Amino acid sequence: MSDTEIVQSKSEEASSEFVEDGSNKLVVKCKFCGSKILEKKTGKFVVQEMNLPLMHQDTRKEGELQSEKITEFYHVENMYTFENIGFTLTVDNYKYLSCADCDAGPVGYYDMNTKHSYVALSRVEHA
Repeated sequence: MSDTEIVQSKSEEASSEFVEDGSNKLVVKCKFCGSKILEKKTGKFVVQEMNLPLMHQDTRKEGELQSEKITEFYHVENMYTFENIGFTLTVDNYKYLSCADCDAGPVGYYDMNTKHSYVALSRVEHA
């Protein structure tokens, strides 16, 4: 099985569990404090690649930012759609998204060019 087929297979699993009619079928919450980030049916499911910094950095690797490739996101066109989200300073034309209550993140990113936000399915809880 190729990498593309694996990603597609995993995306289909996420689609059936968390996505209905192309959007989040459940409320999206912070994994750490449970604060509501998105209401049901407000984020459009998209598959695209983006490297996000790890939520927990290995402090033994001084000066090195560790990241992971994420492929499943909820696309949010308007930043005012969020119930509770924080934005970081701009880094390479992106702002990282974090929980506004506990500062956990990044849970996704905001693209300064398109003014659209993307929340990573793997970085949030669904309820």
